[in-house]
Amino acid sequence: MPILDVNSLPQDWMDPDLVPRPVVTYGFVADHSAEFEMSTHSHIKAQLILVRRGALSCEVEGDLWIVPPRSAIWVPAGALHSVKMSGVLEGYNAFIQPYAAEGLPPACRTVSVSPLLDELMARAARLPSLYEEGGANSRLMAVLIDEIVAAKVEDLNLPLPADPCLRRLAEAMLAAPADRSTLDVWAKRAGLSERTLARRIGEETGMSFGRWRQRLAVMLAVKWLAGGASIQKVAADLGYESVPSFVTMFRKTLGTSPGRYMAERYGGG
Repeated sequence: MPILDVNSLPQDWMDPDLVPRPVVTYGFVADHSAEFEMSTHSHIKAQLILVRRGALSCEVEGDLWIVPPRSAIWVPAGALHSVKMSGVLEGYNAFIQPYAAEGLPPACRTVSVSPLLDELMARAARLPSLYEEGGANSRLMAVLIDEIVAAKVEDLNLPLPADPCLRRLAEAMLAAPADRSTLDVWAKRAGLSERTLARRIGEETGMSFGRWRQRLAVMLAVKWLAGGASIQKVAADLGYESVPSFVTMFRKTLGTSPGRYMAERYGGG
């Protein structure tokens, strides 16, 4: 299947669910000056979206996921999901029959992309959609699936509350991440007591309010850094009074500094 971009013609596209092959892979290139969203949808086949350049966010059945360079998101077959992107984005898509092999992830996850997985996706994307089965192509796809199964899981998701009141609060925090108001202030805005909000956030997300907001900040930071923003700008846009305090928070959450985190994803070209 050809690499699809903003200039691709409708006839270049084939619905991967309708292609009679266990794995369908293609490359994509997008450049959106403003944020672009693919509305909520699902596929019969499972989907792996691998990002080589840029970053995207994906909401999958109540959780928000960020996919930076050298990472990929696995979306199980039938899972409702939407995708948001902006700026330049390059990568690969693979659609896989859910019963193509044992060990495929049963739930959504983000994974780190090894050099082998990256190369396998690139090679598979160069094959025609109706590639010949039973020989080298099938063996290539089998190794690709093995690499997906073995890929290291990354912790890049933010649980979103299902309760309408809490969901509105979460959306307000996502829209204004520089607002560092206390739990008490956010509780008053939601018409709840501080204790009730803390309890319900814990029940809905499995996290304390402070940890949930910290995870939100890291997720947005990864997305903005992948889009080319400086560490100083990201820290300011997240409401941190100093860059060191932001770096400390980032390191505590992801185990490394923001500069090193992004260098690891772009250093190999």
